[in-house]
Amino acid sequence: MYQLRILAAGLAAAGILGLAACAGGSPAASGRYPTLDGKAPLVIGHRGASGYLPEHTLESYKRAIELGADFIEPDVVATKDGELVVRHEPNITATTDVSTRPEFASRKTTRMVDGIAETGWFTTDLTLAELKTLRAKQAMAERDQSHNGKYAIPTLREVLDLARSESARTGRTIGVYPETKHPTYHVNAGLALEDRLLKLLAEYGYTSKNSPVIVQSFEVGNLKYLRGKTAVRLVQLIDGDGVNAQGKVTLAPPSDRPYDFTVARDSRTFADLLTPTGLKEIKTYADGIGPWKAYLLPARQLDANGDGKPDDLTGDGVIDERDRVQLPATPVVKDAHAAGLFVHPFTFRSEAKRLVSDYRGDAAAEYRKFYEMGVDGVFSDFPDTAVKARDR
Repeated sequence: MYQLRILAAGLAAAGILGLAACAGGSPAASGRYPTLDGKAPLVIGHRGASGYLPEHTLESYKRAIELGADFIEPDVVATKDGELVVRHEPNITATTDVSTRPEFASRKTTRMVDGIAETGWFTTDLTLAELKTLRAKQAMAERDQSHNGKYAIPTLREVLDLARSESARTGRTIGVYPETKHPTYHVNAGLALEDRLLKLLAEYGYTSKNSPVIVQSFEVGNLKYLRGKTAVRLVQLIDGDGVNAQGKVTLAPPSDRPYDFTVARDSRTFADLLTPTGLKEIKTYADGIGPWKAYLLPARQLDANGDGKPDDLTGDGVIDERDRVQLPATPVVKDAHAAGLFVHPFTFRSEAKRLVSDYRGDAAAEYRKFYEMGVDGVFSDFPDTAVKARDR
């Protein structure tokens, strides 16, 4: 009861109606969405259906499509021989079995990625043929590990082929939402991604704004370069380092600003890009933004007894998202729409420990809240939950 009283007091102090806000009228029920174009928000399978299967595998992408995703999201990196493959990072230590393969032991090295020294195995040191001998694994320890070692590392071409064949099979257009990972790192490695990506997309006829493809990046310079070369939709991603006790996104390298800003000694941060002025500039080279969801709907910790420590609302001895309470929405969605930009926040996950206390463990309630705010799409590890919340 003590924890419940703390939670109730915190909600009242923050001026939050919590569940009442989450249980409001569904846009799907009325047939109207407060999105930029009035259409239903997109569900983007984040790294496929990565909540269920090892990320960035054909099996994960196919599962996302089966679960109703409108787009699948491959992160794009390059191999030593210049092929585009799909991994979350050029450092593949955490997402493959490379560390257990004696034939690659000598390839372990330390490289600088966005100014940070990383030790492990990198796609830029392996050929496509070598990479194809590896198998993917689930990077999050709390998720199902039974599929580890089963699935190969796909090329971007294989992902595009899958989207095309699944579109034909299902009778609905499946889009592909590639992210150019660490563009500056790849330039420094002599393996720039942009022209390789454009050439491949052109082979599939993906050159116009209406093409079923959206390209995203945390950097700015490569998006501006792409804008001069293609009409496909582009998205500026907006990162952050963490969230403080008051619910404000914190900024620390390398997640404080686009890394090409760091190289150019441009002092602007990701937060600066979300101001009306920053959004107006983004509109000159991109069609939308992909912000970390904490920028849109913040949540703070409570300290009802004033001991300087966050209150453990669940009483489980661990402080996580369940020990935060929702704050009012920021103006980011409204400001982005005013600038003509769509908004696709990341990342939505269903585990209880990743849901703020207002949702009481119901992931669908979080989706509904964001849909009601007018987001134009969501990056989800569990696309089935995102679809059900949208279409209920």
